[in-house]
Amino acid sequence: MRTFSPKPDDITRTWHVVDADGLVLGRLATEVAARLRGKHKSVFAPHVDTGDHVIVVNAGKVVLSAGKAGKEVFYRHSGYPGGLKSQGLDTLLATRPEEVVRRAVRGMLPRTRLGRRQLTKLKVYAGPDHPHQSQQPQALELPAARARS
Repeated sequence: MRTFSPKPDDITRTWHVVDADGLVLGRLATEVAARLRGKHKSVFAPHVDTGDHVIVVNAGKVVLSAGKAGKEVFYRHSGYPGGLKSQGLDTLLATRPEEVVRRAVRGMLPRTRLGRRQLTKLKVYAGPDHPHQSQQPQALELPAARARS
């Protein structure tokens, strides 16, 4: 028996929309990263982009566990001497919540050209509206990512 390698004709991409209201950030990111990679499909191959498009709405309403909002710090560097900038997760969540979700998902994708291409299929919005209605996205429920009370 020969090893199956998916061809471009074998890949069908669908659009999913996830409402992040009340979902734990890390659990949401793992589910979204698996959808972007295509691990839920029978034609999955680690060297081919077989994943779906994912739209995340209400990114500003994600929940963080274990007091991470005050502990987690993001760094970036301008490239100039003394250009290291740091920003806390709570500040970034208040100002740019879509960036918090994007970074969490990016950390769970491969660090290759393939991973960067898979990340382009992720669309994140802070509010409940998105401009992708013409793609007819299907609602994706993630009960395992719901915050436990």
